[in-house]
Amino acid sequence: MFPFKKKPKKAAKPPPEPVKRVLDVAGRSMPLTIRQHNQATRITLRIEPGGRALKMTIPSGLADREVNAFLDRHQGWLLTKLAKFPEDAGLRSGSAILLRGVKHRIEHTGRLRGLTEAVLVDGEPVIRVSGLEEHLGRRLADFLKKEARRELEALVDAHAYRVRRPVNSISMKDTRSRWGSCSVDGNLSFSWRIVMAPPLVIDYLAAHEVAHLKEMNHGPRFWALCEKLCPEMEEAKAWLKRHGSMLHAIDFG
Repeated sequence: MFPFKKKPKKAAKPPPEPVKRVLDVAGRSMPLTIRQHNQATRITLRIEPGGRALKMTIPSGLADREVNAFLDRHQGWLLTKLAKFPEDAGLRSGSAILLRGVKHRIEHTGRLRGLTEAVLVDGEPVIRVSGLEEHLGRRLADFLKKEARRELEALVDAHAYRVRRPVNSISMKDTRSRWGSCSVDGNLSFSWRIVMAPPLVIDYLAAHEVAHLKEMNHGPRFWALCEKLCPEMEEAKAWLKRHGSMLHAIDFG
């Protein structure tokens, strides 16, 4: 007898490149990315953080007519969800922005030189911005980054002292997929946009990442430590769930 030879299994074909489209939602043009996935068994549609784009995952080989029918059926859902995000999320003199949960009016001073600073004007919180008007968004972002670093460095130091764990570095980023991260080497990173949230939310984020220095997981011991560091954890998590995407929606140019 001749030995039976098994035919080698054919490697699964990689999914095609994502398809880029623009979807009209009640007159609002939304960039849409459609990805095919070999393991997907149903269509999923989500709004990207900030409400400026859509992402769709579909089973491999799904016909275009089924994709279009799904999008048509979910126009009402999209319209309701997108109504929470302003179409014009840019910044200008006279508009408002949050700083530590408090709404501040933006005032462009018209001066070419000077600091960007938060002040009280007749009892009203104001952020004064100097420089050219076309640089207003960038200067505001730079100001928020500095405020975020100052706030988070102090909070991280306090929480790290409590858990007796060293912190190697702290960096500020503009990530949309997560608010913070912690590496095994003790490098912490945070989205500087969190400084627009109330103080208890900023404190929760610092506590969350510091807790990872001791528990590199999201198990019961991690959450118990996180709540010990930040007793208002649940309230902070609820605020981020309700309002976090709005912080990502702001366009600093």
